[in-house]
Amino acid sequence: MSVDTLLPLELLCPGDWAEVRDVAGEPGWVARLAELGVRVGCRLQLLQTGPPCLIFCAGARLCLRGSDDFQVFVQPLAES
Repeated sequence: MSVDTLLPLELLCPGDWAEVRDVAGEPGWVARLAELGVRVGCRLQLLQTGPPCLIFCAGARLCLRGSDDFQVFVQPLAES
């Protein structure tokens, strides 16, 4: 997968790191995700595919259940 690709969070593979490029959806959900650290520019790691998916972001593990209310778009980071 190219590191220039922008894709929905749920298409990452477990263990992949990515940078959040957009959080779209219902404003209340977007604001709540930002409060939890999931915002444009943050780096996260997909720990488990879902639903629910488990991510590591801002020093915490977060469980995101499938929802039509929001969508997180990420850019995969090159492996070190």
